[in-house]
Amino acid sequence: MQLWGVMTTKSDSNSLGRATAAFLGQATRPLYFCVGASLIFWLFFLTLRFIFLFSYQDSAEPMLSDGTIKGMYLGAKFDLRLAIFIVVPLLILSVVPWFNPFRYQRFKIVWMVWLLLVIVLISFLYVLDFSNYAFLEMRIDASFLRFLKNTETSFEMVFQTYPVFRIAIGLILVAFGFYKVMDFLFSRIANSQIGQTGKRWQKIIVSTCVVFLMLFGMYGKLSWYPLRWSEAFFSSDNFISSLSLNPVLFFAQTFKNRNVEADALTAQSAYPDMADYLGVTEYDQKNLNYLRVENNSAPPMQGANVILVILESFAFYKTGISGNPLNPTPEFDRIAREGVLFDRFYTPHGGTARSIFATVTGLPDIELHETSSRNPLIVEQHTIVNEYAGYEKLYFLGGSANWGQIRGLLSRNISGLKIFEEGSYRSPRIDAWGITDLDLFSEALEILEQQDKPFFSIIQTSGNHSPYTLPKHTEGFEKVDYDKSEVEPYGFVSPEALNSFRFMDFSIGKLIEQARTKAFFDRTLFVFIGDHGLIRSADHMFPGEEKLLLTQGHVPLLLYAPKSLAPDTISKVASQVDLLPTIASLTLPVYRNNTIGRSLFDHQYDNERYAFTIRHQYGPEIGLIGEEYLFRMHADQTNRQLYKIFSENPGENLVGKNKPLADQMMLRLNNYYETVKYLRYNNKL
Repeated sequence: MQLWGVMTTKSDSNSLGRATAAFLGQATRPLYFCVGASLIFWLFFLTLRFIFLFSYQDSAEPMLSDGTIKGMYLGAKFDLRLAIFIVVPLLILSVVPWFNPFRYQRFKIVWMVWLLLVIVLISFLYVLDFSNYAFLEMRIDASFLRFLKNTETSFEMVFQTYPVFRIAIGLILVAFGFYKVMDFLFSRIANSQIGQTGKRWQKIIVSTCVVFLMLFGMYGKLSWYPLRWSEAFFSSDNFISSLSLNPVLFFAQTFKNRNVEADALTAQSAYPDMADYLGVTEYDQKNLNYLRVENNSAPPMQGANVILVILESFAFYKTGISGNPLNPTPEFDRIAREGVLFDRFYTPHGGTARSIFATVTGLPDIELHETSSRNPLIVEQHTIVNEYAGYEKLYFLGGSANWGQIRGLLSRNISGLKIFEEGSYRSPRIDAWGITDLDLFSEALEILEQQDKPFFSIIQTSGNHSPYTLPKHTEGFEKVDYDKSEVEPYGFVSPEALNSFRFMDFSIGKLIEQARTKAFFDRTLFVFIGDHGLIRSADHMFPGEEKLLLTQGHVPLLLYAPKSLAPDTISKVASQVDLLPTIASLTLPVYRNNTIGRSLFDHQYDNERYAFTIRHQYGPEIGLIGEEYLFRMHADQTNRQLYKIFSENPGENLVGKNKPLADQMMLRLNNYYETVKYLRYNNKL
């Protein structure tokens, strides 16, 4: 019996050993397949990373600089993480024998479908990312989803701008190529002796080591904390940071961190500093009162009409007054010499919908995921436009006011507003953005001429946008002929973009020319601003303009009323949130202001002028532009940076060298940001 027991035990042990060996053999093949598949994905992502490097690196910068090498190294680690993430679900699934395709061939199709869906989706996201960077010089992030809110216009613009069918064919070819490669890999492993030979302990050790290496690949580094996306921002160079990122992982990260909440207690802590900054006279920290009643004794243009012209992507560095040698804006330059020009005027952010929100409400748009105009919880806002009692309020747009849900923002907050958009005009629609800027100006002037009351009107252009469509026949406008290499150093992505910009300038000249013939001209204040700039080359500007990414927000502000305002150029720092208080200070004897903005003609604030900035996709990254210095940090107060704007070396972080100034600007920036977070939910009168 004892002998039989021993034999039985040995038999059971042998059976268990054979079963374990068989299981390891079957489990090893999926593991090796997943390793091979992740390496293939990694090579694909690395190839795209090199394409990004060669496509977008400034030709004047060395290809193998320290920043570029480190950016590629970090990017490769992010790419490896994504490649492993893709195969992990399959690896986990293969633990269940019934879902192991090397054991049950019918599950091979499930694995293949997963891999093909992933590669098509990721390839499509890379297409969007490359296109987004080509236009905005920013990697794609969760805020890109806002374009899905206006699918008709967005898709029409895409079809008019990009070779959609060629891209679709390219995606199909990529999917087909991946299928052939993955099928080859699967067949090689299925027909090999992988997992069928060797001792059990060897298989366990090898499998454990492979799993450990995959886990390490996802973790990303030898330290207590894993590789994090914020490490990509080791450089002040926007291209280097962009090169370091993986767009898929970055998109997912920003999607998770896309909400900004208000905190009354934090706003109360910031209140003493901000109440002083804003000039609040009825101090109330408990109830957070920000309302100021501004009294102007004999404003120079009391009772005047206002025509506020918001110009699409009208970056300062693209104008002739900036010193741009391409002479893109002769008409605007001429008008600027006759008006009051603020040449250091900044929008807080890029994006047209965000710009409209900041202009109308006097608050920067700090919404991360979409835009504030699309957030129904904050759609109700106070606007100084309503202080123009007895005025007609009119808004003109060549396209649709549904873009960015700005119709709701404008209609809900501007009392009695009349909206004119596509369908309201005689002129033909020429592309996704509606009628031409020239036709928009002409028809808007006709409507304004018919008004019996004074008016406050907003005219928003949209023609200076890809696909950069120009009308076939426009008397007096002549295109210029340049090569792409001649226009890129001065901020234009193509000769078509330059000519589109020049046509917008031509339209501005026609607007003033036609307005001079109208009876209301002498009693009208014309205001021109760019809705935002773009991150582009600007070789003719001071080094900090491009190095510190000021090109994204630097736009001109021009006040034009030749019979009332003497020509002047003012170089104080100014923000888009200051726009309506400034207009009101020229035209209203009394107005209420509950915004974060202050009149640029109120000299009590001249010793402390700042422009707030925010880059939504980076955590976000917030900043203050001062007279000499720029301070930036992530919203969680990490990654602090202090730069001297007009320095010969503007990219040098001076936080360590000038800690008192850095601390002072950090405190003001944090108080500013926390106040905006609160006010956007409490900006009602």
